[in-house]
Amino acid sequence: MLDRLSPHPGSKHRLKRVGRGPGSGVGKTSGRGIKGQGKRSAGRETPFWFEGGQMPLARRLPKRGFFNVHRVTHQIVNLAALADFGDGARVDRDALIARGLIAKRGGGVKILGEGDAPKNLTVVAQSISAGARAKIEAAGGSVELTQ
Repeated sequence: MLDRLSPHPGSKHRLKRVGRGPGSGVGKTSGRGIKGQGKRSAGRETPFWFEGGQMPLARRLPKRGFFNVHRVTHQIVNLAALADFGDGARVDRDALIARGLIAKRGGGVKILGEGDAPKNLTVVAQSISAGARAKIEAAGGSVELTQ
């Protein structure tokens, strides 16, 4: 059985034999053109971003702004979106992911106060606005802050 295996037709290409005379189409310079770095044996070793010695693009462009590596990002959820949970529910990160209100990745959860809060709601989040906290507590619920 193994002796009858062969590659699919057209999947194997013949090796291009360069430098075998003018009739081959790849004679003399072997398809490398005339002079320059690409013609040399080490010409293939230059990285793809190398620009031949001219000032690289990353250095030609002006640098502006500041990237804060310690920035804390939050995914925003409004109280109106919590109406689906019903009265007396516990809303935490896992429950919000299960309902598709936040992405699995993307930092903490911040609750904002747009809309009305269901009754007796227990909200567990990393951050909450003052208005949202007031609405939840006014409806008989509670807020737990986590890190």
